[in-house]
Amino acid sequence: MSESSAEAAVAAVASASGAAASWRRATGLAGAAIGVIAAGAAAGVAIERMTVGRGMRQKARLALDSAGPYGSLRGTPGKAYADDGTELYYEVDDVDPEAAPALSPRRRRLFGRKAPTPVTVVFSHGYCLSQDSWHFQRAALRGVVRTVHWDQRSHGRSGRGVAQTQEDRHVDIEQLGRDLKAVIDAAAPEGPLVLVGHSMGGMTVMALADQYPELIRERVVATALVGTSSGRLGEVNFGLPVAGVNAVRRVLPGVLKALGQRAELVEKGRRATADLFAGIIKRYSFSSRDVDPAIARFAERMIEGTPIDVVAEFYPAFADHDKTEALALFTGMPVLVLAGVGDLVTPSEHSEAIADLLPEAELVLVPDAGHLVMLEHPEVVTDRLADLLTRAGAVPAGATVSGYGSTSSTAQRG
Repeated sequence: MSESSAEAAVAAVASASGAAASWRRATGLAGAAIGVIAAGAAAGVAIERMTVGRGMRQKARLALDSAGPYGSLRGTPGKAYADDGTELYYEVDDVDPEAAPALSPRRRRLFGRKAPTPVTVVFSHGYCLSQDSWHFQRAALRGVVRTVHWDQRSHGRSGRGVAQTQEDRHVDIEQLGRDLKAVIDAAAPEGPLVLVGHSMGGMTVMALADQYPELIRERVVATALVGTSSGRLGEVNFGLPVAGVNAVRRVLPGVLKALGQRAELVEKGRRATADLFAGIIKRYSFSSRDVDPAIARFAERMIEGTPIDVVAEFYPAFADHDKTEALALFTGMPVLVLAGVGDLVTPSEHSEAIADLLPEAELVLVPDAGHLVMLEHPEVVTDRLADLLTRAGAVPAGATVSGYGSTSSTAQRG
């Protein structure tokens, strides 16, 4: 989820009636303006929800929460500390010695007879998500290659941003790049790296490159950028009329600031409008109509778990994000650029623009896929990621990557 989906979600929730009325009054006229703009989308979702009783929907959510295995994978925990003292939580999945395949010819040429430090694949997640958003890819790669999954500041199990809580500062993408460097220093201080980022996580990877070019040149052997953007996010309309989008953007910063200052009240409003919010989340997360309800609920839980004041702290960072020049640092290595064709948050045109600047990159556009493509079509993402790791020499061509190592998907190569 990026700043665009935050706009849509905040707009829709602010437009809800009944239980949301007190929330809207608390945010003032700006909140009401957003509600008017998003009334059409909110009404459509509300009508859809009227066909099933609220009690039944609540029971269904509880059942999905208890039955769904998604997000249950855990590794060896660790903590890194950002330059402002923020505690960053990560987990490591090491290679299974018994299942480890033979060293690839490329790795033999690079390191000779000496056993090399294993390649570490570092996964960075998106806005309002957590490391668990990589559930399927993590399951597929377990034991095959060393992986690090971390939670961005103020997300998942990481601590609240110290600069945000103590100095009232908004987050910027540059800070996230420094956070990623702190995690790498703690979890993978040596050896080759593969960087994988989704949405805001991809922007984090670009910010890392921009600030630490020597790290990219000396240690990074491959990169995957999934559903992300190198800039110009202010042009995204996320499926709404241009006039409405412009109006939302004029008032949204003030609304988010007001909401962040009334976090407790807002969280009550979010719970009261859970059905409406679920519909908005699904629309901006997925494109296909037959998404597993347990996966949709899994995504909903992650996004619901992001406090409104965190949403407010991160939002301004996206308008300023521009890391186009940093992309040049990824030339000369295997690069995967992948996006869902139906992504309303970071449209696939942004991935195409990245690929245009990295002509040797593999561009994969996945039909019938939205922003959370790694959850919606995990077999496609894992298949292309496994191929990237093979090209980088991280795993041999014959390695078995769980049940998602091959696919007959309709993904389109750019």
